[in-house]
Amino acid sequence: MNPTIMRKRRKLKSDINVVPYIDVMLVLLIIFMVTAPLLSLSVDVDLPRSNARAVDSKRDPVVVTVDAEGRYYLTVQGGNAEGIDATELSARLAAFVAQNKEVPVFVAAPGGVEYQKVMDTMALVQQAGVPRVSLMSQPGNTAR
Repeated sequence: MNPTIMRKRRKLKSDINVVPYIDVMLVLLIIFMVTAPLLSLSVDVDLPRSNARAVDSKRDPVVVTVDAEGRYYLTVQGGNAEGIDATELSARLAAFVAQNKEVPVFVAAPGGVEYQKVMDTMALVQQAGVPRVSLMSQPGNTAR
């Protein structure tokens, strides 16, 4: 045999080259890190009905209701709801709280009312000196 014709055979390499896999993993990591904060920028809130137990109260509550146009209605001790403006509402609530600090005050609104109007009503009630404001909800079933 001629030594110039004979080639040296290379031994087969049985190791896996993991460098391309690491590169792909790092690229995916960067993509997920960039897109994850973008997924939670806006959230549509549709407040659900609940099967919460009814509030047990020894006193009849004061209920402040706000409608879709932003008008206020006041229901005192199970009476009829009467339309009222913001300044008179604040004054009457302050009088109720001055007489009895434990009187429960609820804020109610129909389902189609903007959430901002409900929050403004809660702020108005708290500015009147009511220490604790609760939200009312309609009972419903949770099965969908």
